Amino acid sequence: MKLFVYHTPEETPALNKADCSIVIDVLRATTTMVTALSVGAEAVQVFSDLDRLMAVSESWDPTKRIRAGERGGSMVEGFDFGNSPLDCSAERMGGKRLFVSTTNGTRAFQRVEESKTVLGAALINRHQVVQYLLETMPETVWIVGAGWEGTYALEDTVCAGAIAHLLADKLNLSLGEIAGNDETIGAVSLYRTWADDLPGLLNHASHGQRLLKLNCQEDMAYCATLDSVSCLPIQREKSVLVARA
Repeated sequence: MKLFVYHTPEETPALNKADCSIVIDVLRATTTMVTALSVGAEAVQVFSDLDRLMAVSESWDPTKRIRAGERGGSMVEGFDFGNSPLDCSAERMGGKRLFVSTTNGTRAFQRVEESKTVLGAALINRHQVVQYLLETMPETVWIVGAGWEGTYALEDTVCAGAIAHLLADKLNLSLGEIAGNDETIGAVSLYRTWADDLPGLLNHASHGQRLLKLNCQEDMAYCATLDSVSCLPIQREKSVLVARA
């Protein structure tokens, strides 16, 4: 197994040869998706375009859908939901489909939707991601950070490093034996440096700073928790993720 870390969707190769692609948007899209599915959402359907989200979801039973739109950290006017994992209660999400478009995360999913397997990862479900890789042993794994509008994001890279670090440990392999590119080495180094203070790293991150200005401190603390949720989003059909059974 070889892991390739890409800091943004734009950095992924044009020719998709990944056996498994793992999309990360710690602040906050994948954290929210993991949480929504863990409390009983039927599925999460992702869109990069808000207008397309509205058009597709229009044919869905209004009592069985939630339209989630986020831009710049704030909920889009006219939508039911923004991008806060702490708003994902069983009462609100149970049996419903979350139609979601966010600034960065949903774009990343659509970039890799042709991969044989697509997973959603965050710090909160790191262990579930690694367990899947151990069970299935894909040959080529892309770990794709959502970034921020095409640029590097600390929080996504530290999550990629957390996944690679735990996987190497479970396989009893050196980092060099599983790293497919230099970015993987860098991601693990970042994780090892900040493993004991992940909330601190998220607070330093530029998007973390944006969210703090929006009074999202509780969201930030939740997003920084490691291995706290036992749920793995997996693509069932293009752009539609469900909880792995």
